Amino acid sequence: MRSLITGGIVVTMDPAIGDLDRGDVLIEDGVIVAVAERIERPDAQVIDATDRVVMPGFVDTHRHTWQTAFRGVGADWTFADYATVIHGMLKPQYRPEDVYLSNLFGRVDALHSGVTTMLDWFHAAQTPEHADAAVAALRDAPGRSIFCYGAGYRTDDSIDTEVRRMRAQVPHDGLLTMALGLRGPDETTMDNVAADLKLADELGLRTSVHVDGLDGHRPIAALREHGLLRDTTTYVHANGLSDEEIRLIADSGGSVSISPDVELKMGFGQPETGRVLAAGIAPTLSPDDVPAVAGDMFATMRTAYAAQRGIDGGLTSRDLLTFTTVNGAAACGVPTGSLTPGKAADVILLRTDDPAVFPFNNPVGAIVTAAHPGLVDTVLVAGRTVKREGQLVGLDLATLQTRLLDSRNRIATAAGFPLNGTWHR
Repeated sequence: MRSLITGGIVVTMDPAIGDLDRGDVLIEDGVIVAVAERIERPDAQVIDATDRVVMPGFVDTHRHTWQTAFRGVGADWTFADYATVIHGMLKPQYRPEDVYLSNLFGRVDALHSGVTTMLDWFHAAQTPEHADAAVAALRDAPGRSIFCYGAGYRTDDSIDTEVRRMRAQVPHDGLLTMALGLRGPDETTMDNVAADLKLADELGLRTSVHVDGLDGHRPIAALREHGLLRDTTTYVHANGLSDEEIRLIADSGGSVSISPDVELKMGFGQPETGRVLAAGIAPTLSPDDVPAVAGDMFATMRTAYAAQRGIDGGLTSRDLLTFTTVNGAAACGVPTGSLTPGKAADVILLRTDDPAVFPFNNPVGAIVTAAHPGLVDTVLVAGRTVKREGQLVGLDLATLQTRLLDSRNRIATAAGFPLNGTWHR
């Protein structure tokens, strides 16, 4: 249980250690124990990082993974289109086995592209069995995952019994943990929001909630008025919030998950990266949903970077890498995010000899502006190698792909939804 990653360019994301032009990372029992220019441990299993950059795995703070089977169908959609098709037409046709396949393949896809921690914002729990299937898939995927149980849109039903049942299945003693996806104040009564937060506090669950300030909404002020702001809550999107409400999030210690591609394409407005950062909040990033956008953090970083630089030029490439590693880990409450001794060994190795990034002159700049999932050569989660030399380990990908296609075809047929891009609202 001792591994030595040796001879790579090491981007630690730990300011006390810095970056190493040539460095080693020693891992014991799933934990990073040393980072240095040279480490001698002849008894360790060697992972050769020549022509590789070694860095922390990405942390995705918000993804609706159950929608994976319909990747790309919403490339041209508005949010209204998305809600009509995904939630109105397709979701009612999902069986538990369909949830399992989409969640499993979606989590595998994220691992393939270097996402070692992923928060699965699950809002397709039409029955308890659907939720069980989502959890089973995350457990079967060899990543660090957070099952974020979402009560669904605009329902006033109590979720107490079901959340307690799910919490009993996810005891937080392994790679799979749980969070609660809140119904926001624009979706249910404040009494329900308060009850949900009280339940989360009792069960030791972090929370996540979709919010915006569009059309005059003031969700954060409403939460503040009722004493419902928490430092363990991540606010998803936050487009159009007033400066006052953003300051309220900052004062509470909460975090924000920005999904720049979805926000720009679906009509949410300009991503609030700069305003959030200026208020003292540590932003995190997320793809959101793959029917509309790419599911990798490289694409997500590039959009967030370009969108904000186009406004004020205020971000650096290292800022973006911080959002997707250090900040994401803090928001999810996981012991990862940097290559720091004592932290869990969630590590990825990216190829530096690929023509897309060669010559690799500026490691952080190249990662943010030019890298892509095909460069992800090796992935370790808690010290265990789950991808090696560009191939996922121990996975029958062809069989999983066939099963996912069968699932997609059945759902689409049952919903009367064309897969060729001809659907119009």
